[in-house]
Amino acid sequence: MALRFLEMDKDLGRVKGKNGKTPLHFISEAGNHDAMLDRILEICPQCIQDVTIENRNALHIAVENNRLDVLQVLIRTIWKTDYYREVVNQMDEDGNTALHLAAFHNQPEMLKLLLNCKADKHANNQAGWTAMDVAQQQHSRESITILRGCFIPEVSNFKCKLEKQIVKHVTKASSLIFHNMDNISGEDRNALLVILGLLLAATYQASLSPPGGVWQGENTLTSKGSYDSTVPRKSVMDKSSFLHFYIPTYIVFIVTFFLILALLKPFPHGFRTALQVLLAFLAMCFDQSISFIAPTFLTSGILCIFSTIIFILMVFMCIAYQVSRNSWRCNSRSVVVPFSIR
Repeated sequence: MALRFLEMDKDLGRVKGKNGKTPLHFISEAGNHDAMLDRILEICPQCIQDVTIENRNALHIAVENNRLDVLQVLIRTIWKTDYYREVVNQMDEDGNTALHLAAFHNQPEMLKLLLNCKADKHANNQAGWTAMDVAQQQHSRESITILRGCFIPEVSNFKCKLEKQIVKHVTKASSLIFHNMDNISGEDRNALLVILGLLLAATYQASLSPPGGVWQGENTLTSKGSYDSTVPRKSVMDKSSFLHFYIPTYIVFIVTFFLILALLKPFPHGFRTALQVLLAFLAMCFDQSISFIAPTFLTSGILCIFSTIIFILMVFMCIAYQVSRNSWRCNSRSVVVPFSIR
């Protein structure tokens, strides 16, 4: 019955009762019976930001009541939001975060969950204690071991800021590139595939016929037993020119590769899978071709590292876009217009 009311008006999930507790707080205290917690968070994910009169959120309450199952669901939900750091590092009226409470109660599994969600282990409560200080006062060896790793505040804070900026910019870039791609008409999709196919062919041709060609002849040894600089079948370009030409070529090829994969989504599953496999083999051949003509091992290594970084970045952008789109769809399904009685 309660879920029916929530489906009609999701803001009911944020109504506060005794001591400022919301339905989410009561469930966090009692346990996730019949997956009630999952349903409430699905309907009203914003309620995870609500706090009691003691300034405690659902994480504090779950840790205080040793509800590991509840904390797992809460953490899983928080990860999908842009404000997960604020929620996981929320301080109660005594300045304690959920991490402080987990250290106080010696709950190692909860500590791991919170730390994996970027809980700040350097945060001080009103007594000036960090979670590590609390664990040491409780003589909790296991908790101390978990909290001890890389306890360098300056390095940790810089790392957190850097990670946050990288995720922010990559997510924004993925949204700009892949936004509304599912809404492209069939005619426009076919035209884009032709253009991208030509780009792919042009960049691949650059690996077969490098500017200036390759050195001809056979390997020759110098008097000192080392190979001559004009190695056959290697590009005639010097290292700098080679990198200046093939780094942009790699970028064009990899971005085009992923755009084609994204545009293939409406095609039949079997046909799409076959094309994806063929494109994967083409990408491998492209990479090997450039490695074969690279003038030096150093040049080949630099291009290999660079292409790997670009590839991982594109994969991460695709995942970030998919996660944000699924989150948007989940929030859209949660918005139900209530009946109006006249």
